[in-house]
Amino acid sequence: MSENGVNARDNGVVEVTGQVTFQSVPQFLARSDKWLQGSGKITIDMRGVTLADSAGLALMIEWRQLARAAGRDIVFTNMPEQMRDLIQVNGLTQVFGINHGQD
Repeated sequence: MSENGVNARDNGVVEVTGQVTFQSVPQFLARSDKWLQGSGKITIDMRGVTLADSAGLALMIEWRQLARAAGRDIVFTNMPEQMRDLIQVNGLTQVFGINHGQD
């Protein structure tokens, strides 16, 4: 099992790893302030996410709102199938700009 983490790189890419669930979302949100500062597009790379639930989806929505408030664009890449399923079930495919089965 991989450790929960956020690695913000200088190029605007933020790598999210581990479980993005009800238990871990507060820690992920607390680490958001640092990488939300600045300018330019933010790319959230979710390749390392091993488990996600509806709280993880709520976190993604919160990150979108925080980025918008900071005047930044945000995109999510390499979403696990589980996260894409949650997005589809909740009718948010247009919000996240994805088609089911694609990023």
